[in-house]
Amino acid sequence: MRRYERPVFSLVFRMVRDSATAEDLAQDTFIKVLNHIDKYRPEFKFSSWLFKIANNVAIDHLRRRQLDTISMDGSPNAATAADIEATSFDIADKQETALDVMEAKELGSAIERAIGALRPEYRSCIMLRHVEGRSYEEIAATLDLPLGTVKTYIHRARHQLREALEHLRE
Repeated sequence: MRRYERPVFSLVFRMVRDSATAEDLAQDTFIKVLNHIDKYRPEFKFSSWLFKIANNVAIDHLRRRQLDTISMDGSPNAATAADIEATSFDIADKQETALDVMEAKELGSAIERAIGALRPEYRSCIMLRHVEGRSYEEIAATLDLPLGTVKTYIHRARHQLREALEHLRE
């Protein structure tokens, strides 16, 4: 548990974007792992099995309670400076003008809304690929999906994001 506590929390937190909820869901993940340890097959990586369970717990939570967007300035539920930093996006360059910063924030908000509107399955694949930097193969193993399905989900998510953000193209 000590070894995987932070990675599981991080994965769940990036999905639900709330520290307290992520802690609860991470705990639920470990409870499910302990309750179903007899179903673990040693020929597969333990971490992939664990992350698959964590991802499914987060998706189940999101299906029960849809979240609209995330804030570029950090989660409104962030209690500490570390939580705020972990949930915020910093896309402003120090050389940018105030107008550039405002436009970047507007773009970031639009991207957040577009990601928030994706199906949970698409959102988890996009987050694992573009936020966590995971390979397609790692995503497939983590989510227990065929590689082709992962590629399809990411392709469809990118297409939906492109359509949702088309009005912002210059």
